[in-house]
Amino acid sequence: MKTLVIIPAYNEEENIVATVEDLRAHCPGLDLVVVNDGSADGTAALCRRRGYPVLDLPVNLGIGGCVQTGYRYARDRGYDAAVQFDADGQHMAGYIPALLAPLERGEADLVIGSRFLDKEGFRSGAVRRLGIGFLSALARALCGVEVRDITSGMRAADRAAIDFFAREYAQDYPEPESVLAAGLSGLRIREIAVEMRPRQGGESSITPLRGVYYMIKVSLALVLGRLFRRRIGHAE
Repeated sequence: MKTLVIIPAYNEEENIVATVEDLRAHCPGLDLVVVNDGSADGTAALCRRRGYPVLDLPVNLGIGGCVQTGYRYARDRGYDAAVQFDADGQHMAGYIPALLAPLERGEADLVIGSRFLDKEGFRSGAVRRLGIGFLSALARALCGVEVRDITSGMRAADRAAIDFFAREYAQDYPEPESVLAAGLSGLRIREIAVEMRPRQGGESSITPLRGVYYMIKVSLALVLGRLFRRRIGHAE
């Protein structure tokens, strides 16, 4: 499959070189693009100096708009598959072939790398794991799809999922909402076990206070998203 690795990056000057070189070492046959989300540090300049393909957003769109830019790029250039791969060093490029395998076999449209299928590697703190478990259970109740690591940003999408996300992608904390949207749209979703590392540099945008906001906002967004889609379905 013609595959693009989408690397959303915001102020990842400390991590971007190690991330891209990890990809080049383990997946030399795949194309990649760094989507620089209006970084205030030297992320974009460093990518250009290193010769990395980079899309420079003129303003910070947030993770949703940044990732959707990558999906639109993949759609417009006819890629068969797209892989989301974080720029902060948490994701391991060696797992990408396993992510792509269900797409290649025609078994799934969206494959999510899960930290919780095998108890290996970094899995975040206990409180955050409880929150992820709650969101996973809520999404399962709303759309019937079980994804244990619903906040994972390590994903592979086939052409159908690329087209869907290029048209529609949540703009704030999009990972759980995109699972719900994909499930309700009929896309086939699978999880595979992966290991992840702690963030390799810089700081996470999710502080304890923002974590509370995250849980409330995403829970409401999932419920409203389900109700809105049901109403649209009746209207049709």
